[in-house]
Amino acid sequence: MKILYVIDNLEFGGGEKGFLQIIKGLDKEKYTIYTASKPYGEFGKKLGEMRIHFEPVNMENRFNPFTILKLMRIIKKECVHIVHSQGARADFFSRVAVRGTRRSHLVSTIQMPVEGYDVSILRKKIYRIFDRFSERFVDRFIVVSESLKKTLIDDRRIPLNKVIKIYNGVELDAYTPDVFCQSPSEIRKKLEIKNEIFVIGTIGRMVWQKGFEYLIEAASNVIKEYPEARFLIVGEGPLKGKLKVKSKELRVEDKVIFTGFRTDIKEVLSAIDIIVIPSLLEGFPMITLEAMAMAKPIIATNINGITEQITDGINGILIPPKNPSAIAQAIITLINNREKAKEMGLAARKKVEEEFSIEKMVSEIEKVYFSLMETN
Repeated sequence: MKILYVIDNLEFGGGEKGFLQIIKGLDKEKYTIYTASKPYGEFGKKLGEMRIHFEPVNMENRFNPFTILKLMRIIKKECVHIVHSQGARADFFSRVAVRGTRRSHLVSTIQMPVEGYDVSILRKKIYRIFDRFSERFVDRFIVVSESLKKTLIDDRRIPLNKVIKIYNGVELDAYTPDVFCQSPSEIRKKLEIKNEIFVIGTIGRMVWQKGFEYLIEAASNVIKEYPEARFLIVGEGPLKGKLKVKSKELRVEDKVIFTGFRTDIKEVLSAIDIIVIPSLLEGFPMITLEAMAMAKPIIATNINGITEQITDGINGILIPPKNPSAIAQAIITLINNREKAKEMGLAARKKVEEEFSIEKMVSEIEKVYFSLMETN
């Protein structure tokens, strides 16, 4: 079976990680894999290491006919059976290309509806118009949460049989807490944090959906009780400058460490005592699964997607969004009760083993592919 994966790759995020997991997990004796995305970056580097066929395409402009023509040429030349796309631009280009060739089945993974994109209101409206126009060309939609499934079926009126829920997965053999027992001291040494200091961290793109400013506000309250505590904010994004200014305004700049983008997320997680996910909008965040796999106690907002990962009081603490005081209180609760924090971390690891493995995710995706091939 020949599969072409198309993704924007405007930055390295959960979608790119997910496609890499699928590509790595598929049996190369059964599949011939092609990829098309914006070149360079972490995604292209990983594909190169895996020796996967890669076609650079321009995803910067949503209205680029040359990108559509290039995808059409790839589909025709390689006799692609299935095109699997993800991301607003990749979805649109792929849908039109598949429609133009009429040779392939099209699968579209939805991690986040266009309404949640970090773009202007006008651009969201344009994206939605293009989505409505091109949705009819998709054979199967893969959604990563129950709430997204409901959105596509109830709000967008997509037929039930075309929407398949498949949870994201995490590499359990790679995210093993015991293996990284020596990592905290190394990471903390590089960041100049003593081993006995309590570290609270968050990881992701610095955009409004992630709600990082509420963690910074919470930090000012936590530090009143635990002045030695440190906060790690890992990632890059357009709001980085504003977040740094906020930390200075609240006089916590010496307690909040901005690490920038890092690829050693497993090692960073090993150095964190509590992971906070203060998001305002999510699909099904990968960082939650990664933290669960590392048996970390998690504080997260009780929003769609996250509530399918975290059960309040069992494998984490759920708090209302936009609520710095609730974040601070949850952090203080876990600092004061280390045994409870450890129990939550272990419960999180158990849940991810049972429900969110890579093997399960890849197996479910393969079922989608084969069901489409059987319709030929």
